[in-house]
Amino acid sequence: MKLVIFGANGPVGLLLTDIALGNGHDVTAVTRRPDAFPREHERLSVVRGDVFNYDDVLCALEGNDAVLSLFGVPYSLKPISVYSEGTTNIIRAMNEAGIKRLVCCTSGGTNPNRDLSEGVIFSMIIKPIFGRTMYRDMRLMEELVMQSELDWTIARPAELVDGDQVSAYRVAESYMVPGLRKTSRIDLADFMLKEAETPVFLCKAIAVGTRDRKSVV
Repeated sequence: MKLVIFGANGPVGLLLTDIALGNGHDVTAVTRRPDAFPREHERLSVVRGDVFNYDDVLCALEGNDAVLSLFGVPYSLKPISVYSEGTTNIIRAMNEAGIKRLVCCTSGGTNPNRDLSEGVIFSMIIKPIFGRTMYRDMRLMEELVMQSELDWTIARPAELVDGDQVSAYRVAESYMVPGLRKTSRIDLADFMLKEAETPVFLCKAIAVGTRDRKSVV
């Protein structure tokens, strides 16, 4: 397959790029800083692009079969709009380019309700205060994706942690996998790539949780 990855220069994006190339796919990595992209491969194209710029997005999609999107920004008390605005451009460009398959990433924090199973500190402090603007924009992003006519899947990780290998992770059609408050980055990358290769959860939002603690560091 020919895959385009938005947010390719982030920790999960780099893992996703590596796994996709290892599986024999052609990858177009979209980043605002292509000169700093730390990967080279004969089947890798690194292009400059900003999801706020529609022309950048449309140009990056040319000739590709599926889109994997996991761009993001840190927590901020200031208004955040990159998730909704960037996704608006991606959806519009996919429609123009005739690409149907979209696998994107938000967070289990998009749950609009207080859920103490997320953890007291996260549920009562981080999400409603530090993550308020981020998760509000992520929820809008999810609405945009769900209302589109694309063949979409939304991945909702829990707290992201490092892992040394893909684990026996679990998934659930929910905001989080019951009892699992962490998601290793490599598990998330593996799930997103598998969904691009062989769709199982079409038009569903899926929580991804890591349960094999031996693979989490």
